[in-house]
This record gives sequence, C-alpha cells and structure tokens, in this order.
Amino acid sequence: MAGILDGVDQRTQLVGQNRLELLLFTLGDRQRYGINVFKVQEVIHCPTLTAVPHAHPIVRGIANMRGRTIPVMDLARAIGKRPLPEGSDLFVIITEYNRSVQGFLVSAVDRIVNMNWEEILPPPKGMGKDNYLT
Repeated sequence: MAGILDGVDQRTQLVGQNRLELLLFTLGDRQRYGINVFKVQEVIHCPTLTAVPHAHPIVRGIANMRGRTIPVMDLARAIGKRPLPEGSDLFVIITEYNRSVQGFLVSAVDRIVNMNWEEILPPPKGMGKDNYLT
C-alpha cells in the first residue's frame, strides 16, 4: 500500500514543479505524439468497433467497454494524415476530458516520459487540423 501512495504523491508533486508526464504514441509513422497521463484512463488493444452511420469522418466507431459505450476516434485522420489501416494491430487510449470519455485510435504506444513544460513545443504550422492539436 505504501508503494502505491508514494507513486501517487510523486505524480501529484509534478504539478508544483512545472513538470508533466506524457504517454508517447505513434500514428502510423515514426513521429511521436504525447498525451498528458492525467487524462489517460487506460490503454487497450483495439476491440471490435461498431460503425456509426453518419458519424464525423474521424469517428472510427464505438466500443463497448465493460458496459460503457465509448466513441473511438482515428487521431491520424483528425490531424490530416492518412487513416490508420483497418485490421492492423492498433491500440486505443481511453481518455477523459470535461467528464466525457472517448478513445483515441493509435498505431503504437511507446512509453511514459517526465518532462518540463518549457521543453514542450507547439505543433508545427500546417500540421493537420490546428483545432485538434494543443
């Protein structure tokens, strides 16, 4: 029990030190992207997705996760890249933003890194849809 509490304490201290932890992932090529681990609930192999008629093109489908229906979005397509190939070994990063749970489809999950906020660069100009990148 003490080990778990130490881990929680370590992570909560990051905020006061102007640091964050990012889960790094890829979208079909070598470029790495990151998401704040505080927003990640879990990472799973992509389950069977059910298509949603007339859904936005970035919505790949919905997944039933332990009784919860979760929309799964293709992040590659969301930022203007080629959609991730169907049937390949993909992962879903289950996240929560503004009390809404959704899944982000990614090609691979790399690792978690601890970074200083000053090291974080903005997305390059012209990199896909600016409103999806922060």
